[in-house]
Amino acid sequence: MPTAEDAGPFPEGFMWGTAASATQTEGAAPSSDWWRWEQLGRAPASGDGNGFASRHAEDFALFAELGLTHHRLSLEWSRLEPRQGHHDGGAIEHYREVLRAGGTAGLSMWACLHHFTLPGWFSEDLGGFVDDHSRSLHWARHVDFVAETFGDLIHGWMPINEPVAYAAGGYLDGSMPPGRTGADHFLGALRAIHLANVDAARLLHGNGQPVATVMNLSPITAQASSTDPAALDKAREWAALIDQVIWGWTRMLREGVLEIPMTADIEVPAGVGSFDLVGFSHYHSATVDEHGAMGPFPIDGDVGPLGYVPAAEGLGECLERLADELPGRPLVISEFGVGTPRRATRSEDAVEDERRSDILERALGIVAAKIAGGIDVRGFFHWSGVDNYEWLHGHDVCFGLMDADRNRRGSAEVAESWARG
Repeated sequence: MPTAEDAGPFPEGFMWGTAASATQTEGAAPSSDWWRWEQLGRAPASGDGNGFASRHAEDFALFAELGLTHHRLSLEWSRLEPRQGHHDGGAIEHYREVLRAGGTAGLSMWACLHHFTLPGWFSEDLGGFVDDHSRSLHWARHVDFVAETFGDLIHGWMPINEPVAYAAGGYLDGSMPPGRTGADHFLGALRAIHLANVDAARLLHGNGQPVATVMNLSPITAQASSTDPAALDKAREWAALIDQVIWGWTRMLREGVLEIPMTADIEVPAGVGSFDLVGFSHYHSATVDEHGAMGPFPIDGDVGPLGYVPAAEGLGECLERLADELPGRPLVISEFGVGTPRRATRSEDAVEDERRSDILERALGIVAAKIAGGIDVRGFFHWSGVDNYEWLHGHDVCFGLMDADRNRRGSAEVAESWARG
């Protein structure tokens, strides 16, 4: 696998970036459903995230010093519209100032409109995305408002972050707001969030900036817990079902048909031309057994603090499959990162970062090899630039090229060596 020294230059204009979300870097907005979640004791306190609200200009300068050229953030709906129909002028100016600071640092700014958190009045009081009226009215109004208010400062849009992960956390296992559980809730939410994503892309296209997906993708391997052939057959059935959950949206972009397991196909003609770039996040591969229980892959791998094996190899599988299923579509890796446990000292942290550096080096080598093989990859966004709040894990998991005090890690040097060629 090539290293930065022998891979040769990436295509001209290749997007080297970082990604983060508002709640994780600024803390939960008081009017958000995540704030309510924290008050209920369902999640650790986010505080001020990693201080990005006041340190964004510093952060952008640090990213630019690494040779990075792009950054994706989210514009928190709960801050912009804390009450239905009421827009907060201070929040609007804050986000405009953040976007201007990114541009001043030389970064092209990408905006996400929904990264897991929503205003409480929308998600809890009005039913959120799963209510067709709320989605078609309030979500569409918000998308139009954001485009009009911030479009002059935006390079591109990634409307909804990880639709499957949002539907699973909020409507299948109940670990995230609104905390519902069960297959029916999940399948309805999965349908709704994909439709909301296409609705947003359709509205944003009129502004002339590129629009990209952020789909969370993982290769799934059937791994029965016994040698019984019937158990392996059942594990394969589960693997096929989960694969359809993860990948069923590709047909929507290709043919205008959304596949949701155990439901009738949904005609979405607007899906075909909705996205300019097919973007995805990848953190790990997974297994599933005959009972539908998912586990780490490889099964003998070194499991990280989030319960999976951080690895680079599945990234290549995702790129190859997307190139096969959506031929001719430009691809972008909109999130890739390695979570490590927080350590008490910088020397202990440096040992953990060796794993991040090694996996990042291999991941970028894989991307270089796939590009050399003819796959059209336009960018790589590392999650994240600076350690931040990691949802149910609080501040105990580190993803940053820099720690929360903005000290560079060795992995930052890896990123810089590739970005600068």
